[in-house]
Amino acid sequence: MTHSLGICLLIGSALIGLGSAIRCYNCRDYTSSCSKQRECSYDDACLTLYERGTGGMTYRQCLKYSDCERNRLAQMFPQVSAFSFKCCNSDLCNSAPPSAASSLVGLLASSLVLWWCFQ
Repeated sequence: MTHSLGICLLIGSALIGLGSAIRCYNCRDYTSSCSKQRECSYDDACLTLYERGTGGMTYRQCLKYSDCERNRLAQMFPQVSAFSFKCCNSDLCNSAPPSAASSLVGLLASSLVLWWCFQ
């Protein structure tokens, strides 16, 4: 029993450490393909900002979640007159199109660890 508890604590500590910083796509382009990634700081989120209009630019980057509101973004991107945006706070969530596969794998792994620890 003590051995199982020690292993559970070790695995739990590793999972907590993995969630401390997120990664975001980091690029500016006219297409929806972006492969450059960046490790964000602890309090950051991922931003996707779409410039409205024909052939509008798409911006993807790390951003403080507290800055994720229209007026603040208008100050940060004065060159963009009209835009829509999305902020999220999970790894590579500012991709296009969104992928549910990584979320599903994380959910299954967490469920398996919990099941094994409390069996």
